[in-house]
Amino acid sequence: MMLHTVSDLNFTHEVLNTPGLVLVNFWAPWCGLCYLIDPLLNKLRSDWGDAVKVVSVNADSNLKLATHYRLTMLPTVILFQNGQPIFRLDRFEGKEEFLRHLNREVDRVALSRSMAP
Repeated sequence: MMLHTVSDLNFTHEVLNTPGLVLVNFWAPWCGLCYLIDPLLNKLRSDWGDAVKVVSVNADSNLKLATHYRLTMLPTVILFQNGQPIFRLDRFEGKEEFLRHLNREVDRVALSRSMAP
């Protein structure tokens, strides 16, 4: 299952103006590691359901976004909450670490929401 693709043209609408959590996967066609995390992102999307929107951005085709978010490595995933970046992961240290880091951040946000008055 392919991730929803976002570009310079619709990034504001699809990510910055979306309430709640959005996980953005920055990748490039030449990046072998990027293809390795696709199944992990699909698993997270399935696990999280509607709690987190998961989208993909081709960094090569969207240089404005790549520059704005100062991408130095691919893949880079950035978790946004209500349009603000709150977590960034640009170092792939293995499947378990990748899943653990992202699940921890989503759980942290869910916990802080449940504790809000």
